[in-house]
Amino acid sequence: MVTLANLFTASNLISGVLAIVFALMGRLDLAPFAIFLGALFDFLDGFVARMFKTTGDLGRQLDSLADMVTFGVAPGVIMMVVLTVDPSQLDKLASISEVGTQAQEWFNGLFLGNLNLIPFAGLIIPFFSLFRLAKFNIDTRQSESFIGVPTPANTLAFMTFPLVMAGIIQSDKAIGDIHIFLFNPYFLIILMIAMGLLMVSEIPLFSLKVKHFKFKGNEIRLLFLLISLIFILIFKVWSIALIVFLYLVFSIIEDTIFKKNKDEV
Repeated sequence: MVTLANLFTASNLISGVLAIVFALMGRLDLAPFAIFLGALFDFLDGFVARMFKTTGDLGRQLDSLADMVTFGVAPGVIMMVVLTVDPSQLDKLASISEVGTQAQEWFNGLFLGNLNLIPFAGLIIPFFSLFRLAKFNIDTRQSESFIGVPTPANTLAFMTFPLVMAGIIQSDKAIGDIHIFLFNPYFLIILMIAMGLLMVSEIPLFSLKVKHFKFKGNEIRLLFLLISLIFILIFKVWSIALIVFLYLVFSIIEDTIFKKNKDEV
């Protein structure tokens, strides 16, 4: 049955496919925005389904399939392309299109016997996303909140890297030591494994779904949104990853303090 919510889910899937196409073209400046569009459609499909009471098993299955593409395969491919670029040479690339050239050279090198397997580490993201989405589908505890980092949050955090990389290439500034460290392949691999483990972990995380507009009961969400806005104004692109980290911190605070207070009452 085709509903408005299912059409939004399908749009989420198409956005993920576009992100993959942009990434393979080397357009790291466009691929993240296709992901952001997919995230918007992912929010709208659930919102519309609840509004018109059209939730069902079909919608849940379609949502997982779309999420696997947009928040699993697509970010994995994007990070593969990021890992084909030598971080020390970022500021020497004349244009963003040269990222596509480097990615193509890496692909060609595989066929010529130059077995640089490091970019394949980007597939860590879809590997863990597969288990995260399957776990979410059968875990009845996650109807009102999350257990483990959701795939969209993980993906949005990693979209910081292609956006920053594109910004460095398109600017005339020399790359700093901090950027060389953050784009170091081994650092990115460790980060992808760590975030992957958090996706399938038992860490309770609050949901941003608002059931009412009263302050009481929404304290942690409102404070999170306020600080996130401040991060966006101050840190610009880097705020994406910082907000995901903030989300983890606030979830731990809510679980250890707010719920403890409720239990005592």
